[in-house]
Amino acid sequence: TQDGEVSKTQQKKDAKAKKLADKKAGKGSDEFAAEPVEPSTATKEVFKLNSNLTPVDIIKELFAKAIDAGFQDARAAGFEDIRVNRKTLEYQVNAALDIQTLKSKIPNLLPGGPQAIARKIISLLPKNDFLSKVGVTQQGFIMVELSSKFLHDEVANRVVKGVLPKSVQKSTVLVDFSSPNIAKEMHVGHLRSTIIGDTICRFFEFLGNKVYRVNHIGDWGTQFGMLLCYIEDSEKDFLQRSNSITSLTTLYKAAKIKFDEDPVFKKRSQERVVELQKGEPKAREIWKVLCDISRKEFHKLYSRLNVQLTEYGESFYNEMIPKVIEELEQKGLVEISDGAQCIFVEPNLPPLIVRKRDGGFNYDSTDMAALHYRIFSMKADTVIVITDVGQAEHFKLIYGAGAKAGWTQGKRVEHVGFGLVQDESGHKFKTRSGETVPLVSLLDEAVERMTKTLNGRIDEGKCPLTREEVAHAADVVGHASVKYFDLRQNPSSNYIFSYDKMLDDKGDTAVYLLYSRARIASILRKAQAQHNVDIEKLVKDCSSILKLQDETEIALAFELLQFHDILKLAIRDLLPNQLCKYLYDLCGYYSRWNNKCIVRFLFSLFSF
Repeated sequence: TQDGEVSKTQQKKDAKAKKLADKKAGKGSDEFAAEPVEPSTATKEVFKLNSNLTPVDIIKELFAKAIDAGFQDARAAGFEDIRVNRKTLEYQVNAALDIQTLKSKIPNLLPGGPQAIARKIISLLPKNDFLSKVGVTQQGFIMVELSSKFLHDEVANRVVKGVLPKSVQKSTVLVDFSSPNIAKEMHVGHLRSTIIGDTICRFFEFLGNKVYRVNHIGDWGTQFGMLLCYIEDSEKDFLQRSNSITSLTTLYKAAKIKFDEDPVFKKRSQERVVELQKGEPKAREIWKVLCDISRKEFHKLYSRLNVQLTEYGESFYNEMIPKVIEELEQKGLVEISDGAQCIFVEPNLPPLIVRKRDGGFNYDSTDMAALHYRIFSMKADTVIVITDVGQAEHFKLIYGAGAKAGWTQGKRVEHVGFGLVQDESGHKFKTRSGETVPLVSLLDEAVERMTKTLNGRIDEGKCPLTREEVAHAADVVGHASVKYFDLRQNPSSNYIFSYDKMLDDKGDTAVYLLYSRARIASILRKAQAQHNVDIEKLVKDCSSILKLQDETEIALAFELLQFHDILKLAIRDLLPNQLCKYLYDLCGYYSRWNNKCIVRFLFSLFSF
């Protein structure tokens, strides 16, 4: 135009071209691009970096100080929602938009909307070496980048010291998981509870918490009256002969059929379990043998899965139940309904039955006693129970009754429910004959398939293992594949069990993760064996020789720094699959870096 200004048509063309260029560069549309804003030089406070804080924790503290300084009573706006943009290696802070929602409550709020609020917040940020750039998008999102120095120092620190826990708030955590039933083989359903529970324990243990790994085995209840009657009627030589978990499972199935079909036998079974609970000697003798046989088989499987547990079976709480019920009565929580002692937790839920009309106890009685013992005797600050989703309502009643009794105040009590393991057709995973798949058979099959795969690769000249090494490798990879394939699912979801998918060396599998780890180990071995690299000296001198230059190096370093924040989210949500996704993504960042940056001696991260 004559006045030298760019025409509106040309402006639109330029904006469209920029938008397209940003999209190709992975930056998104320009309305989300952050305009750099410099913090005020008048800010005198200097932020001291706490090495025990995660990147998100540090960002929260920085912005909390700025918001406290500029916006009275605004921290309640929920500004702690920090998101990560892995494409641009930035963190997104939504504080300005959150504060804008409190406009009616905050006097003299800046005009101009979220952008103006964001600029004010940035101007009040304490001086720090943590952030290299801070900007504001058109919508008021604050985008921050980590400084190169922080990235360098964090990576170097982990090379030297290893991955140490951050943001530790030690407490006592109790995780109730696995929980198989006596006289029955562990099946595929126990796989989920055992693996998810073990992983959650490892999360808390890594952070230095005292963790109780509780195996709440089913060694009490009506089914034992059924077993006792059947053994006494039909298996009179039971105590003299040798029995296995397989024979017990067969016996259990036969007893269950008779229990369901014979009302007289059912009545006798219900009466017999009351006698067991009262300590009748003959009943206790048979019960103890059943428990001992089952326990030995459970321990074999736990050893294969590398899982540690301490047994606190249902019977452990039997003597505690009367006193717990008495306490609940004294608190006015117990009512008589149809002859049974009940607690009505919520109007629309069935009652919690703490004593049956025949005077016997049930799962409700036992679980209330267990909750009481865990909180008051074991001093647990957090109680987590892992079972199938079908028990969600039961634990809602247990925790609700515990809250009414005042037991759970200030405690974290959670139920993690897991979904079904299904076959290719979407039905419950079973054998061809329709039986539940024993867990030992499932693990054996995974190891056998991996053995066949490794031997095949050796035949093709694609595997450096010797024949003698195959057995150990197949055992490690087979078990890891089963465990990881389960853990990568959302616990509450059903999933289709597939040996082919879980043993694939491509995609989100344990095989792929282990392969990535093996590639790194191979580089280390070659560096020492072929190039005489002194690994110990390299680690010692890491800080002075570490160089983060290529974009794939910087992206890999940035991703490494996400670990502690991902772990915090996984603990908050009790979702191991969040950490699985992180590990899979991390392997992808490593692969992209490894493919682009030639490894000369050890890592291109280091200069020689």
